[in-house]
Amino acid sequence: VQLVESGGGTVTPGGSLTVSCTASGLPSDVDAIGWFRQAPGGEREGVACINNKDGRTYYGDSVKDRFTIVGDVAKNTVSLQMNSLKPEDAAVYYCAATTFYVETPKDCLDDYNMEFWGKGSEVTVSS
Repeated sequence: VQLVESGGGTVTPGGSLTVSCTASGLPSDVDAIGWFRQAPGGEREGVACINNKDGRTYYGDSVKDRFTIVGDVAKNTVSLQMNSLKPEDAAVYYCAATTFYVETPKDCLDDYNMEFWGKGSEVTVSS
């Protein structure tokens, strides 16, 4: 299994950026795929997640109404469109997926439930 993130970089506050994840070798019974982030000195937190069973999307409270997760099954990609970026959004963003059964938004956004991880893509928000 390989999850490869791309699209990170530096953006000014209020700007937009999209990070993408290309997946290969994932099992056919993937239950959820999503984005997590970890800022320096901080804990990893769930940002956005897609429940593959019904296509529902879930977001962390700090990014609701600013970030959008989009999955393209045909291309095996999942993207995170980030708008109105704030300095506190700066972090390494990780793509992750799991075959574990994910039932609730909390399940989907819990990194403990994720099996497969990318290496991360750094996002810097600075003026």
